[in-house]
Amino acid sequence: MGTLVEVLFKGNRKAFFTWDQPDPLSPGHPVIVSAERGQDLGTVSALGALAERKCGTGCAGCAIGQPREPDGVVIRRASSEDTHLAGELRRAEDEVRRKVMERVTHHRLAMKISDAEWQWDRKRLTVYFTAEQRVDFRALVRDLASLFRTRIELRQIGARDEAKRLEGVGRCGREYCCSSWLPELRPVSLALAKDQRLSLNPSQISGGCGRLLCCLRYEHDFYVASRKRFPKEGKLVTTGRGAEKVLAVDIFRERILLKDDDGRTRTLALADLKAEMADVTPAPREAAPQAPAVLLTFDEGQSTVSPEQVIASVTPQTPPKRRRRGRRGSGRQGRPPETPREPGA
Repeated sequence: MGTLVEVLFKGNRKAFFTWDQPDPLSPGHPVIVSAERGQDLGTVSALGALAERKCGTGCAGCAIGQPREPDGVVIRRASSEDTHLAGELRRAEDEVRRKVMERVTHHRLAMKISDAEWQWDRKRLTVYFTAEQRVDFRALVRDLASLFRTRIELRQIGARDEAKRLEGVGRCGREYCCSSWLPELRPVSLALAKDQRLSLNPSQISGGCGRLLCCLRYEHDFYVASRKRFPKEGKLVTTGRGAEKVLAVDIFRERILLKDDDGRTRTLALADLKAEMADVTPAPREAAPQAPAVLLTFDEGQSTVSPEQVIASVTPQTPPKRRRRGRRGSGRQGRPPETPREPGA
Protein backbone atom coordinates (compact mmCIF):
# COMPACT_ATOMS: atom_id res chain seq x y z
CA MET A 1 0.00 0.00 0.00
CA GLY A 2 1.25 3.48 -0.89
CA THR A 3 1.50 6.63 1.18
CA LEU A 4 -1.74 8.03 2.57
CA VAL A 5 -2.35 11.60 1.42
CA GLU A 6 -4.94 14.12 2.60
CA VAL A 7 -6.14 16.37 -0.22
CA LEU A 8 -7.98 19.66 0.33
CA PHE A 9 -10.61 20.88 -2.14
CA LYS A 10 -12.79 23.98 -2.37
CA GLY A 11 -14.86 24.83 0.70
CA ASN A 12 -12.56 22.99 3.15
CA ARG A 13 -13.70 19.68 1.74
CA LYS A 14 -11.11 16.99 2.48
CA ALA A 15 -10.59 13.45 1.25
CA PHE A 16 -7.90 10.79 1.59
CA PHE A 17 -6.03 9.13 -1.28
CA THR A 18 -3.00 6.92 -1.81
CA TRP A 19 0.21 7.84 -3.65
CA ASP A 20 2.04 4.90 -5.22
CA GLN A 21 4.80 6.74 -7.09
CA PRO A 22 8.41 6.58 -5.79
CA ASP A 23 8.97 10.36 -5.77
CA PRO A 24 7.39 11.89 -2.62
CA LEU A 25 4.78 14.62 -2.52
CA SER A 26 4.98 17.79 -0.48
CA PRO A 27 2.21 19.71 1.34
CA GLY A 28 0.71 22.53 -0.69
CA HIS A 29 1.34 20.89 -4.05
CA PRO A 30 -1.67 20.58 -6.43
CA VAL A 31 -2.47 17.05 -7.59
CA ILE A 32 -4.97 15.30 -9.87
CA VAL A 33 -6.95 12.59 -8.05
CA SER A 34 -9.52 10.03 -9.09
CA ALA A 35 -13.10 11.13 -8.43
CA GLU A 36 -16.52 9.66 -9.07
CA ARG A 37 -16.79 9.14 -12.85
CA GLY A 38 -13.83 11.39 -13.56
CA GLN A 39 -10.93 13.36 -12.12
CA ASP A 40 -10.62 16.30 -9.73
CA LEU A 41 -7.92 18.73 -8.67
CA GLY A 42 -6.94 19.42 -5.05
CA THR A 43 -4.06 20.51 -2.85
CA VAL A 44 -2.03 18.20 -0.60
CA SER A 45 -2.62 19.21 3.04
CA ALA A 46 -1.04 16.27 4.90
CA LEU A 47 0.65 12.97 4.13
CA GLY A 48 2.20 9.98 5.83
CA ALA A 49 1.78 9.51 9.57
CA LEU A 50 0.06 12.90 10.00
CA ALA A 51 -2.56 12.00 7.41
CA GLU A 52 -3.17 8.65 9.14
CA ARG A 53 -3.76 10.37 12.49
CA LYS A 54 -6.14 12.89 10.93
CA CYS A 55 -7.98 10.13 9.09
CA GLY A 56 -8.42 8.13 12.31
CA THR A 57 -10.30 10.96 14.05
CA GLY A 58 -13.68 12.34 13.15
CA CYS A 59 -14.59 9.75 10.52
CA ALA A 60 -18.27 8.87 10.41
CA GLY A 61 -18.80 5.14 10.52
CA CYS A 62 -15.17 4.28 11.35
CA ALA A 63 -13.88 2.52 14.42
CA ILE A 64 -12.03 4.79 16.82
CA GLY A 65 -8.34 4.92 15.93
CA GLN A 66 -8.84 2.92 12.72
CA PRO A 67 -8.17 4.84 9.48
CA ARG A 68 -10.88 4.49 6.89
CA GLU A 69 -10.40 3.21 3.40
CA PRO A 70 -8.95 5.79 0.98
CA ASP A 71 -11.38 7.46 -1.42
CA GLY A 72 -9.12 6.81 -4.39
CA VAL A 73 -5.60 7.31 -5.68
CA VAL A 74 -3.51 10.32 -6.62
CA ILE A 75 -3.05 10.04 -10.38
CA ARG A 76 -0.33 12.62 -10.94
CA ARG A 77 0.96 16.03 -10.04
CA ALA A 78 -1.01 18.94 -11.49
CA SER A 79 0.65 21.04 -14.14
CA SER A 80 0.37 24.79 -14.63
CA GLU A 81 -2.29 24.25 -17.31
CA ASP A 82 -4.33 22.14 -14.87
CA THR A 83 -4.24 24.81 -12.17
CA HIS A 84 -5.14 27.50 -14.72
CA LEU A 85 -8.20 25.50 -15.79
CA ALA A 86 -9.22 25.04 -12.15
CA GLY A 87 -8.95 28.80 -11.60
CA GLU A 88 -11.21 29.46 -14.58
CA LEU A 89 -13.79 27.06 -13.15
CA ARG A 90 -13.65 28.76 -9.72
CA ARG A 91 -14.35 32.15 -11.32
CA ALA A 92 -17.25 30.73 -13.35
CA GLU A 93 -18.92 29.22 -10.28
CA ASP A 94 -20.33 32.57 -9.16
CA GLU A 95 -22.30 32.87 -12.39
CA VAL A 96 -23.43 29.25 -12.04
CA ARG A 97 -24.70 29.96 -8.53
CA ARG A 98 -26.76 32.93 -9.74
CA LYS A 99 -28.35 30.84 -12.48
CA VAL A 100 -29.22 28.10 -10.01
CA MET A 101 -30.85 30.66 -7.72
CA GLU A 102 -32.97 31.89 -10.62
CA ARG A 103 -34.19 28.37 -11.36
CA VAL A 104 -34.95 27.82 -7.66
CA THR A 105 -37.10 30.96 -7.65
CA HIS A 106 -38.83 29.79 -10.83
CA HIS A 107 -39.72 26.42 -9.24
CA ARG A 108 -40.74 28.16 -5.96
CA LEU A 109 -38.64 25.95 -3.72
CA ALA A 110 -37.93 26.86 -0.08
CA MET A 111 -34.17 26.42 -0.23
CA LYS A 112 -31.11 28.66 0.02
CA ILE A 113 -28.26 28.09 -2.44
CA SER A 114 -24.97 28.35 -0.55
CA ASP A 115 -22.33 27.42 -3.11
CA ALA A 116 -21.66 25.64 -6.41
CA GLU A 117 -18.58 23.57 -7.24
CA TRP A 118 -17.42 22.26 -10.59
CA GLN A 119 -15.44 19.06 -10.81
CA TRP A 120 -12.11 19.63 -12.55
CA ASP A 121 -13.09 17.64 -15.65
CA ARG A 122 -16.58 19.33 -15.74
CA LYS A 123 -18.32 15.96 -15.55
CA ARG A 124 -20.20 16.90 -12.38
CA LEU A 125 -21.64 20.04 -10.82
CA THR A 126 -22.35 19.97 -7.07
CA VAL A 127 -24.77 22.52 -5.64
CA TYR A 128 -24.85 23.01 -1.86
CA PHE A 129 -28.00 24.37 -0.23
CA THR A 130 -29.67 24.76 3.15
CA ALA A 131 -33.36 24.28 3.93
CA GLU A 132 -35.52 24.08 7.02
CA GLN A 133 -37.55 21.15 5.72
CA ARG A 134 -37.22 18.42 3.14
CA VAL A 135 -37.37 19.74 -0.43
CA ASP A 136 -38.53 17.87 -3.53
CA PHE A 137 -36.00 19.11 -6.11
CA ARG A 138 -36.40 16.43 -8.79
CA ALA A 139 -37.80 18.89 -11.31
CA LEU A 140 -34.99 21.34 -10.49
CA VAL A 141 -32.33 18.68 -11.15
CA ARG A 142 -33.78 17.90 -14.56
CA ASP A 143 -33.89 21.61 -15.37
CA LEU A 144 -30.27 22.18 -14.32
CA ALA A 145 -29.07 19.08 -16.18
CA SER A 146 -30.55 20.40 -19.42
CA LEU A 147 -29.09 23.86 -18.73
CA PHE A 148 -25.47 22.89 -17.92
CA ARG A 149 -25.29 19.60 -19.88
CA THR A 150 -23.58 17.67 -17.06
CA ARG A 151 -24.38 15.56 -14.05
CA ILE A 152 -26.05 17.59 -11.27
CA GLU A 153 -25.77 16.75 -7.57
CA LEU A 154 -27.72 18.76 -4.99
CA ARG A 155 -26.37 18.33 -1.47
CA GLN A 156 -28.16 19.68 1.61
CA ILE A 157 -25.89 20.91 4.41
CA GLY A 158 -26.45 22.44 7.85
CA ALA A 159 -25.78 25.95 9.09
CA ARG A 160 -22.43 24.98 10.62
CA ASP A 161 -21.32 23.22 7.43
CA GLU A 162 -22.30 26.31 5.45
CA ALA A 163 -20.14 28.54 7.66
CA LYS A 164 -17.26 26.09 7.34
CA ARG A 165 -17.56 26.10 3.56
CA LEU A 166 -17.99 29.86 3.04
CA GLU A 167 -15.49 30.87 5.78
CA GLY A 168 -15.60 34.15 7.66
CA VAL A 169 -14.30 36.12 10.65
CA GLY A 170 -15.72 35.65 14.14
CA ARG A 171 -16.25 38.18 16.93
CA CYS A 172 -12.77 37.37 18.22
CA GLY A 173 -11.26 38.85 15.04
CA ARG A 174 -9.94 35.53 13.77
CA GLU A 175 -11.11 33.14 11.07
CA TYR A 176 -13.87 30.71 11.99
CA CYS A 177 -12.51 27.72 13.88
CA CYS A 178 -14.67 25.38 11.80
CA SER A 179 -13.07 26.62 8.56
CA SER A 180 -9.47 27.05 9.78
CA TRP A 181 -8.38 24.22 12.09
CA LEU A 182 -11.34 22.44 13.74
CA PRO A 183 -11.32 18.88 12.33
CA GLU A 184 -14.81 17.86 13.49
CA LEU A 185 -18.02 19.79 14.15
CA ARG A 186 -19.22 18.48 17.49
CA PRO A 187 -22.68 19.36 18.88
CA VAL A 188 -22.88 22.33 21.27
CA SER A 189 -25.74 22.51 23.78
CA LEU A 190 -27.03 25.28 26.03
CA ALA A 191 -25.89 23.30 29.09
CA LEU A 192 -22.28 24.26 28.26
CA ALA A 193 -23.12 27.95 28.61
CA LYS A 194 -24.95 27.30 31.89
CA ASP A 195 -21.97 25.47 33.39
CA GLN A 196 -19.73 28.42 32.52
CA ARG A 197 -22.22 30.94 33.99
CA LEU A 198 -22.47 32.78 30.67
CA SER A 199 -25.34 34.93 29.48
CA LEU A 200 -28.08 32.87 27.88
CA ASN A 201 -28.86 35.62 25.40
CA PRO A 202 -28.61 33.93 21.96
CA SER A 203 -27.12 37.02 20.35
CA GLN A 204 -24.14 36.90 22.73
CA ILE A 205 -23.30 33.19 22.57
CA SER A 206 -24.03 32.52 18.89
CA GLY A 207 -21.60 32.60 16.00
CA GLY A 208 -21.91 33.81 12.45
CA CYS A 209 -23.84 30.69 11.48
CA GLY A 210 -26.60 31.50 13.97
CA ARG A 211 -25.80 28.47 16.14
CA LEU A 212 -24.04 28.31 19.51
CA LEU A 213 -20.34 29.10 19.46
CA CYS A 214 -18.05 26.12 18.91
CA CYS A 215 -15.58 27.58 21.43
CA LEU A 216 -18.02 26.88 24.28
CA ARG A 217 -16.62 23.34 24.32
CA TYR A 218 -12.96 24.35 24.68
CA GLU A 219 -12.96 25.31 28.39
CA HIS A 220 -15.96 23.31 29.57
CA ASP A 221 -13.84 20.60 31.23
CA PHE A 222 -11.80 23.28 33.02
CA TYR A 223 -14.92 24.90 34.44
CA VAL A 224 -16.36 21.59 35.64
CA ALA A 225 -13.09 20.52 37.31
CA SER A 226 -12.50 23.94 38.93
CA ARG A 227 -15.98 24.29 40.43
CA LYS A 228 -15.56 21.03 42.33
CA ARG A 229 -13.03 22.84 44.57
CA PHE A 230 -15.55 25.52 45.55
CA PRO A 231 -18.71 25.23 47.65
CA LYS A 232 -21.92 25.40 45.64
CA GLU A 233 -23.70 28.73 45.32
CA GLY A 234 -26.53 29.02 47.82
CA LYS A 235 -24.94 26.61 50.32
CA LEU A 236 -24.58 27.54 54.01
CA VAL A 237 -21.07 27.22 55.40
CA THR A 238 -19.86 27.61 58.99
CA THR A 239 -17.01 30.12 59.33
CA GLY A 240 -15.53 32.24 62.09
CA ARG A 241 -18.53 34.59 61.87
CA GLY A 242 -21.07 31.80 62.08
CA ALA A 243 -23.32 30.51 59.32
CA GLU A 244 -22.83 32.32 56.02
CA LYS A 245 -24.39 31.80 52.60
CA VAL A 246 -22.33 31.46 49.43
CA LEU A 247 -23.56 34.09 46.95
CA ALA A 248 -21.03 33.72 44.12
CA VAL A 249 -17.65 32.18 43.32
CA ASP A 250 -14.81 33.46 41.14
CA ILE A 251 -12.83 30.46 39.90
CA PHE A 252 -10.17 32.60 38.18
CA ARG A 253 -9.25 34.71 41.23
CA GLU A 254 -10.25 31.91 43.63
CA ARG A 255 -12.52 34.17 45.67
CA ILE A 256 -15.92 33.58 47.24
CA LEU A 257 -18.65 36.10 48.06
CA LEU A 258 -20.34 35.32 51.42
CA LYS A 259 -23.38 36.79 53.21
CA ASP A 260 -24.18 36.38 56.91
CA ASP A 261 -27.54 36.46 58.73
CA ASP A 262 -27.32 40.25 59.26
CA GLY A 263 -27.07 40.86 55.50
CA ARG A 264 -23.39 41.81 55.53
CA THR A 265 -21.29 40.54 52.63
CA ARG A 266 -17.59 39.90 52.36
CA THR A 267 -15.18 38.45 49.82
CA LEU A 268 -12.88 35.71 51.02
CA ALA A 269 -10.17 33.72 49.33
CA LEU A 270 -10.74 30.00 48.90
CA ALA A 271 -7.70 29.09 51.02
CA ASP A 272 -8.82 31.39 53.86
CA LEU A 273 -12.35 29.97 53.75
CA LYS A 274 -11.07 26.41 54.06
CA ALA A 275 -8.85 27.47 56.98
CA GLU A 276 -11.78 29.08 58.83
CA MET A 277 -14.00 26.09 58.24
CA ALA A 278 -11.27 23.77 59.54
CA ASP A 279 -10.84 25.86 62.73
CA VAL A 280 -14.57 25.94 63.47
CA THR A 281 -15.37 22.34 62.65
CA PRO A 282 -13.99 20.01 65.37
CA ALA A 283 -11.94 17.07 64.28
CA PRO A 284 -13.89 13.82 64.46
CA ARG A 285 -12.88 11.62 67.38
CA GLU A 286 -12.10 8.00 66.91
CA ALA A 287 -14.83 5.83 68.38
CA ALA A 288 -13.62 3.54 71.18
CA PRO A 289 -14.21 -0.14 70.59
CA GLN A 290 -17.25 -1.38 72.47
CA ALA A 291 -17.41 -4.69 74.29
CA PRO A 292 -19.94 -7.19 72.96
CA ALA A 293 -23.25 -7.18 74.78
CA VAL A 294 -23.40 -10.97 75.04
CA LEU A 295 -20.43 -13.25 75.33
CA LEU A 296 -20.93 -16.23 73.11
CA THR A 297 -19.37 -19.58 73.92
CA PHE A 298 -19.17 -22.64 71.80
CA ASP A 299 -19.31 -26.24 73.07
CA GLU A 300 -17.62 -28.65 70.77
CA GLY A 301 -19.43 -31.61 72.42
CA GLN A 302 -18.25 -35.18 72.16
CA SER A 303 -15.12 -36.02 70.30
CA THR A 304 -16.60 -39.26 68.90
CA VAL A 305 -19.70 -39.45 66.75
CA SER A 306 -21.75 -42.59 66.37
CA PRO A 307 -23.15 -43.76 63.01
CA GLU A 308 -26.69 -43.18 64.28
CA GLN A 309 -25.90 -39.52 64.94
CA VAL A 310 -24.48 -39.10 61.45
CA ILE A 311 -27.61 -40.61 59.87
CA ALA A 312 -29.87 -38.48 62.04
CA SER A 313 -27.96 -35.30 61.12
CA VAL A 314 -28.25 -35.81 57.37
CA THR A 315 -31.81 -37.18 57.32
CA PRO A 316 -34.35 -34.37 56.72
CA GLN A 317 -36.80 -33.93 59.54
CA THR A 318 -40.41 -34.16 58.36
CA PRO A 319 -42.80 -32.00 60.32
CA PRO A 320 -45.67 -33.84 62.04
CA LYS A 321 -48.90 -33.90 60.09
CA ARG A 322 -51.68 -31.78 61.46
CA ARG A 323 -55.04 -33.43 61.83
CA ARG A 324 -57.63 -31.72 59.71
CA ARG A 325 -60.90 -31.07 61.36
CA GLY A 326 -63.98 -31.48 59.21
CA ARG A 327 -67.10 -29.38 59.23
CA ARG A 328 -69.99 -30.29 61.39
CA GLY A 329 -72.87 -32.19 59.82
CA SER A 330 -73.42 -35.24 57.73
CA GLY A 331 -70.39 -34.52 55.60
CA ARG A 332 -67.92 -34.24 58.51
CA GLN A 333 -64.55 -35.82 57.75
CA GLY A 334 -63.24 -38.67 59.90
CA ARG A 335 -66.74 -39.83 61.06
CA PRO A 336 -69.33 -41.60 58.94
CA PRO A 337 -72.75 -39.95 58.74
CA GLU A 338 -75.31 -41.22 61.28
CA THR A 339 -77.91 -43.64 59.89
CA PRO A 340 -81.43 -42.46 60.63
CA ARG A 341 -83.37 -44.81 62.83
CA GLU A 342 -86.63 -46.28 61.69
CA PRO A 343 -89.68 -45.41 63.75
CA GLY A 344 -90.43 -47.97 66.46
CA ALA A 345 -86.87 -49.31 66.50
